[in-house]
Amino acid sequence: MSDVADMALAGSGVGRIEWADRSMPVLRLIRERFAADRPLDGWRIAACMHVTTETANLIRTLQAGGAHVSLAASNPLSTQDDTAAALAVEYGASVFARSGVDRDGYYRHIHQALEIGPDLVLDDGCDLVNLLHLERTDLLGAVKGGCEETTTGVIRLHQMAREGALKFPMVAVNDTDTKHMFDNRYGTGQSTLDGIIRATNTLLAGKTIVIAGFGYCGRGLAERARGLGARVVVTEIDPVKALDAVLQGFAVEPMDDACRHGDVFITVTGNRDVIRGEHLAAMKDGAILANSGHFDVEIDVRALADLAVAVNPGVRPQADEYVLADGRRLVLLAEGRLVNLAAAEGHPAAVMDMSFADQALTCAWLAEAHAGLAAAVHDVPKEIDTEVARLKLASMAIGIDSLTPDQEEYLRSWRLGS
Repeated sequence: MSDVADMALAGSGVGRIEWADRSMPVLRLIRERFAADRPLDGWRIAACMHVTTETANLIRTLQAGGAHVSLAASNPLSTQDDTAAALAVEYGASVFARSGVDRDGYYRHIHQALEIGPDLVLDDGCDLVNLLHLERTDLLGAVKGGCEETTTGVIRLHQMAREGALKFPMVAVNDTDTKHMFDNRYGTGQSTLDGIIRATNTLLAGKTIVIAGFGYCGRGLAERARGLGARVVVTEIDPVKALDAVLQGFAVEPMDDACRHGDVFITVTGNRDVIRGEHLAAMKDGAILANSGHFDVEIDVRALADLAVAVNPGVRPQADEYVLADGRRLVLLAEGRLVNLAAAEGHPAAVMDMSFADQALTCAWLAEAHAGLAAAVHDVPKEIDTEVARLKLASMAIGIDSLTPDQEEYLRSWRLGS
């Protein structure tokens, strides 16, 4: 059973999924391995993720390992209806996702995905795990573990663990090097600017771009915005990250100051109300507001609506213009949701190749190791991270050095000095 917009779109979805697959050689190798070893044979996996072509190739890989997978969308605006149809019709997954579904439909779809009675869960923002713990406690006993792939979701999981609320082990796939160093930095860095350019057709060279948050996503954005000729201003609450931004040559200011002269604002913090009413009231005419944090809470959209005397929806695709009392106009992209997935196509497949390889191998590891894991947040085993990097380098025909026996002995011994 599935709930998708149009099953007739399956043919075009297959073409797009196969196109993405060409840039995902690591996941393809893992799929071949899974098909031979069947590490997930008979396991039921419920996933709440962006329904994109790259995600489809992860689902195919889990299925090759023997899993039965149900999938709900983690963001209504990121769902690709043809991909959802292809997964349901051609690949045999249960898919509950429609582009632009409302809030009630969003949660209904997560409930439907959970009807599989999952052994494992894959989450993107912790909404599925949250729902399990608050409303579907009848299913908790069967869940052996799961994976979370976003900074926002990992923050929520750690809070659940601190309060003793988390009932099964969750692995923070987001925190592994081959995820956050590449997906967050290079994927978000490129795809966010792609979404802004598609939505506005603005020239970024010469603009002042204010980036709220200097984690891996913020660093990637800052690097690429500077490369396009923008003046980059960073806002931060963490003094270490702020210092890092300064030493990389970026201006650092409080949002109270940056809001007055920024041309484009991008939030990537994982927290709420990063851009508030007082900031919006001080912005210059034509300022562009975009969010690449997981949830639509980083820009206070309600405060923006309260300030506006008129709203011109859809002045461009995924761009709404809010007119203030003095005539100034602020442009909100993608309703304050993930601009890189709503206004563009998300991360390039070559980046998601590593993130989803981490997910697939971690699922196989959880199927074996879950009994010995506490109900807490766990790191991805280092050997999985290393294997994914090794496979990616091999797919790029890049070789690296290995330690000689003498070097290995030197690293093992504390007796050898200078």
